[in-house]
Amino acid sequence: MNTARDLAITALDAPPGRSVEQGDLSLALAGAEVLDLVEAGALTLDDDRLVPGTAAATGDRLLDEAAAALLRKEPYETVTDWLWRRGDGLAAAYVDDLERTGLATRGRGPLGPGPAVPVESPARAGAEERRASGEPVLAALAAAAGLEDPAGNAEDLTDDTVTTVLAAVGDAVMELEAVRQRRSIEGSAFDNVWRGF
Repeated sequence: MNTARDLAITALDAPPGRSVEQGDLSLALAGAEVLDLVEAGALTLDDDRLVPGTAAATGDRLLDEAAAALLRKEPYETVTDWLWRRGDGLAAAYVDDLERTGLATRGRGPLGPGPAVPVESPARAGAEERRASGEPVLAALAAAAGLEDPAGNAEDLTDDTVTTVLAAVGDAVMELEAVRQRRSIEGSAFDNVWRGF
């Protein structure tokens, strides 16, 4: 199971009216990678620190890249630090990877290439099935990314590793939104100064 890829496909399949911030999606994808790497045995969590395990290949280029990016010296990196470091531009990297592997394509619009859309594939069907079933981890990550309303089955999440990662993703997304709001207010104030208000 590849939660990060399923989340990226889910994002490409988002309803037209749903606005998804790339930064929020990138943070959620970085969190999904942590959970995928834990499942693959490439790392464990010690409290909120990412402790690298064996560096076995996962068979997924971006997950292997994530495993190689783990800090291997104590004190190990926190989940929050990982989200900010690994999440930088990660949504775009997943879209590029989905296109490269033939799981997504871009249509033509009147002004050039349109947005990436997933193609019919077993990967898309699996992601759709997982999303439709309300699988709690994918649902929580999709909600954090703004793809869905917050899931009602979060109480099903009892694994400490999963709850630690999801809490860090939620906190990082809220912090990013606070930065956006602060910049918007500062930008408005600056505009008002120039207008003479």
